Amino acid sequence: MSIPDLNLLVTLDVLLAEGSVARAARRLRLSPSAMSRALARLRETTGDPLLVRAGRGLVPTPRAIELRERVSLLVQEGEAVLRPAKKLRLKQLVRTFTLRTSDGFVENFGPDLIARAGAEAPGVRLCFLQKPDKDSARLRDGSVDLETGVVGNAAAPELRVQALFRDRFIGVVRLGHALGAGEITPARYAAGRHIYASRQGSDKGPIDEALASLGLERQVVTIVGSFATALALARASDLIASVPERHTGNLRDGMHSFPLPLAAPEITISMLWHPRLDADPAHRWLRGLLRDVCAALR
Repeated sequence: MSIPDLNLLVTLDVLLAEGSVARAARRLRLSPSAMSRALARLRETTGDPLLVRAGRGLVPTPRAIELRERVSLLVQEGEAVLRPAKKLRLKQLVRTFTLRTSDGFVENFGPDLIARAGAEAPGVRLCFLQKPDKDSARLRDGSVDLETGVVGNAAAPELRVQALFRDRFIGVVRLGHALGAGEITPARYAAGRHIYASRQGSDKGPIDEALASLGLERQVVTIVGSFATALALARASDLIASVPERHTGNLRDGMHSFPLPLAAPEITISMLWHPRLDADPAHRWLRGLLRDVCAALR
């Protein structure tokens, strides 16, 4: 049995990333003719044309699309195997980590995370991106290093997941609101005017299901995209915001918070990352830092 030329994996990775023989040749510092010969060898080895002409450009075949992520991961793992191991020196580490998370998470946990990172590794910069959805594509393509949130069905099955903390929903109103005094019963809570936070724009969730089981329904008068926005509105009006307790600790300063008078389910906030970063010492340090910060803020 002949052993395939594993150098072709690097060529295939670049070809599939660039979608162009000319651009791939420039990136690998080969002549266009040499790259064309390499593509011919790849076609013969895989038994698939891989890239086919479409107008003036090339498009990947279904087989190429299927291979793209696997090949990229293999090449990255191969480079990691052959790279000399270095001991992590945090004081000399210069790196930008990109975290995809919600505004509320950044406002609540970001200050301590930035302070801890700056004290241990002053050359590290944290870049926080908004998280409008649960799409895992940016973790897969490497443009995001770490993500936080509730793990949904859309998360890619290969991702690594570790729980950071459990959270429960509470009610929040401005100081001086009628719900700031007296017993809050399910009926009294439901009778108020409510803000619903939903990235997808839906108007019902687990709290509404819990109320329905008691024969009650709340009036949702506005829908917003984040808990931070819900709290800002509640602070300036008589509306009621229902938000995760630990997730919004700093955001609720100067407001009145109360336990919900119903059995609303808890949620688990986790961090997610791609397995190619599992063994990376700097990324491992960042994950430990985030775990410690979340554990400290109770």
